[in-house]
Amino acid sequence: MKIAENWKDYTILATGDGYKLERWKNVVLLRPDPQVIWKAQRDLFSYPEINAVYKRSDRGGGAWEYKKPMPDEWTVGYRDLTFKVKPMGFKHTGLFPEQAVNWDFMSSLIRGAGRPVKVLNLFAYTGGATVACAKAGAEVTHVDAAKGMVERAGENARLSAISWMTVKNLCSARSAGATVTTLSSWIRPPTAGGRAAKCGRSKRASFPSWNCVNRCSRPIRSSFSSTAIRQGCSPWSCTIS
Repeated sequence: MKIAENWKDYTILATGDGYKLERWKNVVLLRPDPQVIWKAQRDLFSYPEINAVYKRSDRGGGAWEYKKPMPDEWTVGYRDLTFKVKPMGFKHTGLFPEQAVNWDFMSSLIRGAGRPVKVLNLFAYTGGATVACAKAGAEVTHVDAAKGMVERAGENARLSAISWMTVKNLCSARSAGATVTTLSSWIRPPTAGGRAAKCGRSKRASFPSWNCVNRCSRPIRSSFSSTAIRQGCSPWSCTIS
């Protein structure tokens, strides 16, 4: 396991008892984390600088409990990248900072490729990997089923000075003239399935990502070579940068 240790705007202050205390620039959040299975060395809930706590509900889900004034949303920077974050449902903030090690890895491969690189990012969420790859010089096709996440990815791209074009789905990407026929690498989350759509209806998808892509856009076939970072499958709401 590699540690994301090059952050300046994000710090883990303490962990324990299923919670993680984090500083996101000037905002301190306390969020549940199922990976934190050890005892806390202190009472995390009594930390004086906490702005908000996400508390689980016995009936499922949960909600943010605000302790101190804080912005509705703000930006954090990582190297030459800028991302917008905010408290969201299911304890999320719109960014997974531990993924920075993967952003660095992909960026180094792209910069060292010595040729044009095209990347397909599936189940791409708010675009951490998309922005990192594009900033390194790749042409990236960002794909996610959630329109709001695609819009947030576009904001992140623009904050990082990356051009951005949005089309409704991969099928219309083809008619819009998007260059998606030859890919150097693809990224997908390690999930068995995700959200997909057929004839405009959102549905659960249990088939593999390749079948999903093949159904939605016939031209995307050829060279998935080199960096196959296996990570899920949401071929609608396609955004191209």
